[in-house]
Amino acid sequence: MKKRNNLWAPWRMAYIESMEKELSGEKGCIFCDKKNADDKTAFIVAKGELSYAMLNIFPYNNGHLLFAPYDHLADTDDLSERHLAEIFDMISGFKKKIKEKMKCDGFNLGVNLGRVSGAGVEDHVHFHLVPRWNGDTNFMPILADAKVVPQSLERTWEMLKEKKNQK
Repeated sequence: MKKRNNLWAPWRMAYIESMEKELSGEKGCIFCDKKNADDKTAFIVAKGELSYAMLNIFPYNNGHLLFAPYDHLADTDDLSERHLAEIFDMISGFKKKIKEKMKCDGFNLGVNLGRVSGAGVEDHVHFHLVPRWNGDTNFMPILADAKVVPQSLERTWEMLKEKKNQK
């Protein structure tokens, strides 16, 4: 009998449990819940006047950031010019920082509006910035339904956390 190899992904259980809470209606808004949390515990890397940036705890790639307004707003149409300017200023700054520190080859930048578009949190608008490297896709997501993320959230947070005197 051939020995079966297991690929352990214990972080997936937290994701599964969070989805169960969301489906049962128990879950609050992750963006409203985390905005006042301890930066390190919540993986918040920058705070502005109207918005903030945090690491995605279920990342597509290491360095996957989420940018959200403090206000509980559901759509980009609800964002003021000041919200948009601050969020895109943060995105621009983190693109430069990630390119320098993580040596990525490109980025995906996006926002999913509504459940049918893939929004995991559909009632609090947020933007995704995902670093990409040549060759970062392989057989794992296709054959094993698993994505290998080569860096811990703690290490990534240390690399990207904005210092108080930096913009």
